[in-house]
Amino acid sequence: MGAGRHRAEPERFPVGASATLEVLEADPHALLARLREHEPVSWLPALDGWLVTRRDLAMQVMRDPAAFTVDDERFSTGQVVGPSMLTRDGEEHRRHRDPFARPFRRDAVHARFTELVVEETERLIDELQPAGAAELRRSLAGPLAVAVMTRALGLQDVDAGSVLGWYDRIVAAVTDITAGRPPSADGRDAYAALSAAIGPALDRAPGDSLLASAAGEAGGLSSEHVISNAAVLLFGGIETTEGMITNAIWHLLSHPDQLALVRATPALRVNAIEESLRLEPAAALVDRYATTDVELAGAPIARGDLVRVSIAGANRDPAVFADPDHFDVKRSNAHRHVTFAHGPHACIAMHLARLEAHTAVERLLSRLPGLRLDPANPTVPRGLVFRKPPEVWVLWAREAPVHG
Repeated sequence: MGAGRHRAEPERFPVGASATLEVLEADPHALLARLREHEPVSWLPALDGWLVTRRDLAMQVMRDPAAFTVDDERFSTGQVVGPSMLTRDGEEHRRHRDPFARPFRRDAVHARFTELVVEETERLIDELQPAGAAELRRSLAGPLAVAVMTRALGLQDVDAGSVLGWYDRIVAAVTDITAGRPPSADGRDAYAALSAAIGPALDRAPGDSLLASAAGEAGGLSSEHVISNAAVLLFGGIETTEGMITNAIWHLLSHPDQLALVRATPALRVNAIEESLRLEPAAALVDRYATTDVELAGAPIARGDLVRVSIAGANRDPAVFADPDHFDVKRSNAHRHVTFAHGPHACIAMHLARLEAHTAVERLLSRLPGLRLDPANPTVPRGLVFRKPPEVWVLWAREAPVHG
């Protein structure tokens, strides 16, 4: 491992040396901009690793699993849920990923899930509408993501509230590891409960459950590995989709001028969501480990060093995105964000996440007149690894009662 020698040379990476976990969690964007300009690959003692903030370098790292691998026992999510498609590279990665990949292709997603997503979104809004006020992260974004992912994996009998509680604890455990703290027993207990809930789905006929199909394919995965991959899919499909929806709502409602453009030209809604993905990715960091000594943008990365890609930093690279800190629903290249990662570990469920976000935002704007942020409950995105507003309280105009 080469990490120790970097701690003795803070003068080589002064911006990185000044970084704190508090800033990285609360509002990292000014810091990331300084890093990108002066130290695009910098050693951050706060993260005990390198941080890559320039988009071209981020793409290079994510595209090269031979030099920058996920296959390391220190990988944060792997410590919580075990070996999966998220923690393997090469042929072993394909063995874990391929049994799950086909149902998440774009055409298959739209054919299989559009009706479910629309119905579930309408049901959730039906419950909210009479009140004229709600907290949308946990009354809409989270429940929608849970309902869709549990149905996608054939877990219809699993309680949505329990799933939300389990993944909250898993997210907290992953965040603790990223911040240098030991993984908590709470995270392991949550994964054990999730595993027990997933297990029965493996016994169904392959045609009834994606999990049973993955377990039963020729040369397929063991039940333990199917459960690990299902946990990764639930974890990613719920956490990042909830964040994607929550961030999109928050961005639009925080920028009334941009919301007015979307209301006037509904076709802009799709690009508005891509711009939200760019400006505040739900997953702000991805981890890799150097397999050999390598120099990247002048940084002497040693074999075994932790190399973290800042998706948040790459997405605001001014070399690619003009006025990068501005939320612009008309931005012509918003789709060039790297929020769903890149290379072999690109997000397997990105098309399903987009379908959910497009549907949720469209139906909210259509059905809740005068939708706006509640000024009594201000909020902003935060999070070291997973970024979103903890709560998004909103108000809207309730329909006037009809008198006979």
